[in-house]
Amino acid sequence: MEFLSPHVANLFKMKTFTFQVIVLAVVSFLAINKLQAQVRVTGHVSAEVITSLAAMETAQLNFGRFAPQSAGGQVIITPQGTQSATGTIALGSGTHNAASFYISGESGALFSITLPNGPVTLTNTTNSKTMVVTNWLSLPSQGMGIVIPDRGFQVVLVGASLVAGTNNDNPVGIYTGTYSITFSYN
Repeated sequence: MEFLSPHVANLFKMKTFTFQVIVLAVVSFLAINKLQAQVRVTGHVSAEVITSLAAMETAQLNFGRFAPQSAGGQVIITPQGTQSATGTIALGSGTHNAASFYISGESGALFSITLPNGPVTLTNTTNSKTMVVTNWLSLPSQGMGIVIPDRGFQVVLVGASLVAGTNNDNPVGIYTGTYSITFSYN
């Protein structure tokens, strides 16, 4: 570099120095990024146990007293407890009511109702003759997304239709049976 003027030699040295600084910066950057290719972080986990969902039957579904007569038909109990009949059925006096279930659980939680998905058989306690219960309805309606109110419980009412045959098909007597309803958190 002796053949260069001192000014040009200084420029050449500065460029070499600048180049070395750039190379050092790039190598440092790559080394730092390589060191940061893995980062460990502590995460936090939590869970809250809520009140279990519970259900209790507080009133049985009762179609009441009736006479099927010559052709039979249906006795209908709405979730609100209204009784009606179709066909030749004559309604008698006495009590009738929708079923009632007391559901308790976490206030504000959502739950669903699943009613029987088919007919349920009632059997005469003395002679084994049968009738079927169909067309299940509930209030609130079956399905998902029912909120348990702030008080922590919800009353669910259930109605259905009882299909009765003639007097010969369904003679005098008491007919009983059971059914399942599922209540579950969503």
